[in-house]
Amino acid sequence: MQILNPKKTDYSHLDEKTQHILKSTIQFFETKGKQKLKSDDHSYRWYDDFIEHLKKENIFGQLLAPPAFGTEGSRFDNYRNCYFNEILGFYGLSYWYVWQVSILGLGPIWNSQNEKVKNETKEDLLKGGVFGFGLSEKEHGADLISSDMMLYPQKDGTYLAKGSKYYIGNGNVASRLSVFGKNAETGKFVFFAVRTNHPKYELKQNVVQSQKYVAEFQLNDYPITEEDILSKDRDAWDAALATVAYAKYNLGWASIGIASHAFHEALNHAANRRLFNDTVANFPHIKRLFIDAYARLIAMKAFAFRACDYMRAASKEDRRYLLFNPMVKMKVTMQAEEVINHLWDIIAAKGFEKDMYFEMATRDIRMLPKLEGTVHINMMLVNQFLNAYLFEKKPAKKVPHITAPQSDDFLFAQGATTKATRNVPLGDYEEIYGKFSTPNLNVFKSQIQSFVELVKTLSLSKEDQTDIDLMLSIGELLSLIIYGQLILEYSEFDSIDEDSLDAIFHVFVRDFSRYATDLAGKEKISEAHSKLCLGLVRKSIYDQEKIDTFYVNKILALKDTYRMNP
Repeated sequence: MQILNPKKTDYSHLDEKTQHILKSTIQFFETKGKQKLKSDDHSYRWYDDFIEHLKKENIFGQLLAPPAFGTEGSRFDNYRNCYFNEILGFYGLSYWYVWQVSILGLGPIWNSQNEKVKNETKEDLLKGGVFGFGLSEKEHGADLISSDMMLYPQKDGTYLAKGSKYYIGNGNVASRLSVFGKNAETGKFVFFAVRTNHPKYELKQNVVQSQKYVAEFQLNDYPITEEDILSKDRDAWDAALATVAYAKYNLGWASIGIASHAFHEALNHAANRRLFNDTVANFPHIKRLFIDAYARLIAMKAFAFRACDYMRAASKEDRRYLLFNPMVKMKVTMQAEEVINHLWDIIAAKGFEKDMYFEMATRDIRMLPKLEGTVHINMMLVNQFLNAYLFEKKPAKKVPHITAPQSDDFLFAQGATTKATRNVPLGDYEEIYGKFSTPNLNVFKSQIQSFVELVKTLSLSKEDQTDIDLMLSIGELLSLIIYGQLILEYSEFDSIDEDSLDAIFHVFVRDFSRYATDLAGKEKISEAHSKLCLGLVRKSIYDQEKIDTFYVNKILALKDTYRMNP
């Protein structure tokens, strides 16, 4: 497991077309250079040069279309998409954003039975088009039930669309937007397709001060026919949930990319800056911050890669992705914030300077936990699995590491599989924990055992389980156990060395103790239960010689290995 270095990438395990897409995109950004990248960001310049690159290389046509609606080699392959996500995040969230909202916009189209729109979308992709997802509204956010976007039936069987949408990426240039609304007469849900160049489409504003365009738009009696309808009723609702269920996974990889670039900048700065007759990188507290940042970063990648396997293996019988995808969206993006916080304490005032990538990273990393459902929403999705994960342990088939070049088309045919998550067989997390042993992992295992006993003792009532404040604290502890599980599973396929694993769990032991202390202070926790919560607190095991060797071999070895072209 390595931190991305665009100048030393090895994509030889991927097919030639994918290698070309990844390498040409890296080349685009390195040729653009850091100075122009930052200048465009500061002037909020629309990235038409990047849109042109996407068009020239037919990137979205290759990466975002199922085989039937792409060109030769096209497939929606989440494994290779991980790498593209990471690269875009590495160079700037705005560039990643045009990709992410295109995935969202395409979701309801590929989910639909509308062959006409699908074939037109194929042509749009060939022309280098981008897409958007018309879901959120200014007054209602992502509360779909309260949507004010309406289709008004006409006597000739057509409709007029009236209403506005807010916070809609690519709303300025999208070839097509998938718009969610209601039938004004029946109140039933509907997804329909509109074009942004139509005279009845009114682009009102960019609601953020940014390079990216996050639109507010209005439909003013926009004419809609049955040929423009993507889905209706329950199918429209399912299309919305299904699209978000897999698309939010990408936010984790954007965070990984941002944190990786920031890591290189911080290390290069600290390792080359001398204060008090020593390099900053040699100060004891700086070593600890770098080790924690590095451990969190490689853990993020391991978890996200393993979660990808579950998404690719998904079927009506295996829906574990409904647990792990919210984890990528929620946990990985939050961990990226922690990484940036560690690095910012190292880089200090340098992180504010206008010519540093870091200055962008500190701003952009905050966005990702708050998009595609807040951390709180995704944590509550994870909490739905609490009892099934800890106590039921229904047998589940082992999922291999899936790297084959195949299209993950089940994601466009999920139907109502997002329902009844409590019935998803999850297997037994203790099996993988039993296969590994390091000093700090063993401490973490003892914390898990104490947590399981605590949950039994708490006997959470239905009222407790609807107390979001309480459950968010419990969810932090639960999610860290799940996080560790998939990191260990990934290590079975792509071995993470023992020292790196121990460094990861060194961090996790301290995080678990912190979350337990927070839970102990909740008002709904009794004095007796508060003492049990504090019983989860453990001290990490320190071996200074091993830590020093790890720091030199894993972290200082990366010094000056990557600097973006000026």
